[in-house]
This record gives sequence, structure tokens and C-alpha cells, in this order.
Amino acid sequence: MFEPIFVVIALLGMIVLGFPIFLSLGLSGLLGLYLANGSMALFFAPTSLFGQLNSFELIALPLFILMGNLLGATPVGSNLFNAAVRWLNWLRGGLAIASVGASAMFGAVSGVSVAGVAAVGSIAVPQMLERGYSRSLASGAVVTAGALAMLIPPSVPFIIYGAVSGVSVADLFIGGIVPGVILALALSVYIYIRVQLNPEEAPRDGRHFSWTERFKSLGGIWHAGLLVIAVLGSIYSGLATPSEAAAIGAAGAFLTALLYRVLSWQRLGEILISTARISGVILLIIGSAKIFGDYLNLVRVPETLTQVLTATTLPPWAILVAIMLLLMLLGMLVDAISLIVVTTPVLLPVVEALGYDPLWFGIVMVLNLEIAVITPPVGLNLYALRGVCPQLSTEDIISSSLPFVGVQFLILMLFVLFPSISLWLPSLL
Repeated sequence: MFEPIFVVIALLGMIVLGFPIFLSLGLSGLLGLYLANGSMALFFAPTSLFGQLNSFELIALPLFILMGNLLGATPVGSNLFNAAVRWLNWLRGGLAIASVGASAMFGAVSGVSVAGVAAVGSIAVPQMLERGYSRSLASGAVVTAGALAMLIPPSVPFIIYGAVSGVSVADLFIGGIVPGVILALALSVYIYIRVQLNPEEAPRDGRHFSWTERFKSLGGIWHAGLLVIAVLGSIYSGLATPSEAAAIGAAGAFLTALLYRVLSWQRLGEILISTARISGVILLIIGSAKIFGDYLNLVRVPETLTQVLTATTLPPWAILVAIMLLLMLLGMLVDAISLIVVTTPVLLPVVEALGYDPLWFGIVMVLNLEIAVITPPVGLNLYALRGVCPQLSTEDIISSSLPFVGVQFLILMLFVLFPSISLWLPSLL
């Protein structure tokens, strides 16, 4: 039992020393395989890496990232926010609630949370600050709502989890709809209650929009609505696999960018390079994590952990809560993609042994990791908002996100304790 502990310490040590995640996973996995099988590790490691990447479902990953990058270059995010403002400005805190709605909609057409924060935050935060909203409410609403893209399909984390676990990506997409809608509503209700208790945080918007202006604003978001229908409709109708739907989405985003005339050859090149870079990093992490995961399976770490946890006198729900707290803690230290590929092979056998559905576990894992992207030190959404809103300090953004983390945790516990809620829609379809 000493060897697995030594290998895990080596992994953590490399991460602390600043090694890239993929290199930390690959080297520590190779070390473990060498300790277990000697020179045969040199055969197992490349087989594991390339075998993991030889997956049709992973084709969807770079295509959805390309779709998000293309849409991020268009005014789609600002149009969504402006339309939401015209329909919700009569509410106290309406601008903040509008940012939640715009982020949810943008998440449904991009699947990338950082893109949502950048697209909506660059418009929403300055408008809220200009109209007297508190910095805490303005930044907290945007940075948290941007994470909805992780849960509302199409979702990049769901693609990663599906590739690692073998669960259908289409089922995961369907399963993410209800939790995504409930979380968006919960964030909106929290904002509404908060501004009722503290009216100074959100002065009433004095602007009045006619019904004509409201309906006219919908004309600026029809591209997003059509793209959602094309991508998700093709999957749910059975006309396309998630990978094929991703190609439809990327083509639709490209046509949208052409329609808005925002693509120069230089800009298109930058988008393609960014997509290749992000996709390459994620795929390297996935492949390297497979090497590490194969070592853990070889020395039966998941099997041992399953036996230990199922033999305890704790009820299954208590073990699940402990797993969620562990994921939340790890999410503060490791990025969401790495966490999915590292922990899924270890924790999924435990969850299945407790009698829970792997589809449900994928949904609550991604819901948990939404908290990770808005908590330091690796909360990418925090730094994305800081990049597009230089008038906010990193400390302001971090402190503003904490109350929203509490809301997300309550919703997470709801789905942990009542799995049937998230499985209801997949069971119908």
C-alpha cells in the first residue's frame, strides 16, 4: 500500500512545484506503472494515452470550444443582456437578474463558462455600476451566472465526464437541463430577496421600455435561439450525435459571426489558434489522466476504496455528502477538467456500489465543479471577469462570489439528497 501513497505524493508535489497538470499526471502515472510492472510501463503508458483519445465523442470537444470562441467575438452576449434588461428592468435588481438570464442563454449556445463571463460581464457590470448597483452584487451575479454554461447543455465538462465514465453524453446533456434551470432560478430569487432586504444595493431602474421596444429586442437574439434549437434539437430528436451536433453548432456560430461582420482573416486565425491551444491542453490532460487512472486500477485503489466506504456504518447519503465536500475542496486547488478526469475513475465505482446512477453522479459532479470555477485560487471565472472589468479588483470579485457559493451549495445538496429530480427528464426521454 506504500507505493500508491508515494505516487500520489509525487503527483501532489509536482503540482505544488508548478509542473503543468498533464505532465504531473503523466509522470506520476508512469512512475507508478514502472514500480508495478517495470519496463512494461513504457508499453502501457502510450497505449493508455492514445487509447483514451481515440474516442468519437471527444470530437465534440474542440468543436464546442470553437463555437464558444466564435460567439464570443460577436455581439450575441450583449444582445442577450440588453433583451433581458428590457423585459426585467421593472424589477428591483433587474439588471443583476438579467445578467443571470443572459448568462444562462449564452451558456446554452457556447458551453464555455469563461466565454460567458467575458461576453456578458463586459456589458453588464459597467451598466450596473453606472446605475448605482453595489460592486458586490454586480460582480457576484455575473461571475456566478457565467458558471451556468458548465451545466446547461451543450457542456464541455459533460463531454469530458462522458468520455471518462462511458455515460452517454446525450443523456448528460438532457440531465443538465433541469438542474441548470433550477440553479438559474435560485440565483435570481436570491438576488431578488437580497435587494429587497438591502435596497441600496440596487436602485430602481428609471428607464421605461415600451412593449414595442421589448419585442424588438428579441430580434437581436434570434441567432442564439436558432443555434440552441439546431444543436440541442438535433441531439434530442436523434438526428445527430453530440459530436455531429457540435459540428452543426460550430458551423452556425461561424455563420453568425459572418452575419455580424466581425470576422477578419486575422481574427479568424486568432480564434482557430485559441481553439487549438485550449483543446490541445484539455486533451493532453485527459490522456495523461488515463495513464494515472490505469495505474490506480492496476493496484486496485478504486476497488479498495469502494470496499472500505461500503463497509462503514455511515448511510449512503452521508458518504455522498463527504464525496461532495472532497470534490469542493479539491476544486479550489485543481481546475475542473483535471478534477473530472482524475477523480471519476476513483469515485464512480464507490458511487455505483452505493446504488446510485452514474448519470446522476456526472450531473452533481459538474454542479459541484461550478463552485470550483468561482473560488480561488484556480477559479477561472474570477480572473476572466477581472480581465474584462479592470475597475474591479480581484479581492472585490472573490468576496462578492462567496454569498453566491452558499446558494450553489444549497442547490447541490438538494440534488445530492434527491437524485430523482435530476433524473426525471432523462427518464421521460
